[in-house]
Amino acid sequence: MSQKLLMPCIYLCREKAVAGLDNDEVIHSNPLELAQYYSDHQADGLLIFDLSSDDEEHEAALDIIKSICSAIAIPVIGAGNVKRMEDVKKLLYAGCRKAVLNFAKESNIAILEEVSKKFGKDKIVISIARETEITEHKELIEAYASEILLINENRIRETLALATLPVLMSVPDVSLDKILEIFEKENVYGITGKAVNDNAQEINSIKLLCKENGIEVALYEAKFKWSDFKKNSDGHVPVVVQDDKTDEVLMVAYMNEEAYNETIRTGRMTYYSRSRDALWIKGETSGHYQYVKALSADCDLDTILARVSQVGAACHTGSHSCFFNTILSEKRENTSNPLKVFEEVMGTIQDRKVHPKEGSYTNYLFDKGIDKILKKLGEESTEIVIAAKNPNANEIKYEICDFLYHMMVLMVEKGVTWEEITDELAKR
Repeated sequence: MSQKLLMPCIYLCREKAVAGLDNDEVIHSNPLELAQYYSDHQADGLLIFDLSSDDEEHEAALDIIKSICSAIAIPVIGAGNVKRMEDVKKLLYAGCRKAVLNFAKESNIAILEEVSKKFGKDKIVISIARETEITEHKELIEAYASEILLINENRIRETLALATLPVLMSVPDVSLDKILEIFEKENVYGITGKAVNDNAQEINSIKLLCKENGIEVALYEAKFKWSDFKKNSDGHVPVVVQDDKTDEVLMVAYMNEEAYNETIRTGRMTYYSRSRDALWIKGETSGHYQYVKALSADCDLDTILARVSQVGAACHTGSHSCFFNTILSEKRENTSNPLKVFEEVMGTIQDRKVHPKEGSYTNYLFDKGIDKILKKLGEESTEIVIAAKNPNANEIKYEICDFLYHMMVLMVEKGVTWEEITDELAKR
């Protein structure tokens, strides 16, 4: 039996997360923060419904979906506001793993074959709310879609029985026993909706309950037992903590057996406080939790490296990292991290756009608008071609720098980040 998935759902409306498809009560003003919260609590994926009512709001929703897909590691399924092939393309290009076609809409039925052939049936999910939507289009769905999103309704059992593709069920708030009952159905691969949203903090506990009942789920499972480690004289193992996104070293702490097992069980970094002689859940007081992304042991099994998603500051002083007291630093040249240089230059350009500076060439370009930026970019690309004909390589370096600067101005103007560019390159 394949693993069963727990996938929260974000309902996007007017750039906020609301309670449901038919409930516009705002539950979170920052959908990106909510998505990160779900990801940090070991959700297996995320379903996002775009409930926007006009084109302007729809474009804003796509920007939010794009930022969410870039920020979290779990797969995202995009749904809502799909009317034509272009809408499916926008969801997939925003970073969604799959796009949902609502079969309550005739227009979605009409484009299924076309979008499936264009993007692949593995990218297409069919949303079903009534059993007739399956019975009347069964062959079409099976030929051009990879799975079904089953929206809860009174005859859910009858509808589920008709589904031959893997099913993601959207269900209301239900008991844990009900979740287990649903997961026992062979064609249901996941649960989404309010039942998961309301229990997001307990996703790992739900998974443990599933495992106890013989249901396969994605759980953190350590490859090493505590007894495998070489402890120090106090019976502890030091833990070096690193930011998973930036690679910055954040802090050093210690674990005992209970802290180690609790970290594995909850997915939140838990340490042993030597000063208090007690278990210490990082962030329990401050809210600055550390969520596990990876744990590694060194060659001697006497030190643990933890890569984490850090909420807020790691240091009690308010610093992001505890390592801010410079003891000595050798002055070195030409050792710059290339991406860091790009990000620093981009940061300056972004700042100029928000805080214009008199006489700034960057602000001159922004003031003149997109046509001027594109004209300069075209000129600089031509300069690269001309410089490439010169035997001296120095000239081409200068022209490439000019081109990259103007390209970054364009990126800021269009809201594109280096992280998005590198993520896209990594996929190719």
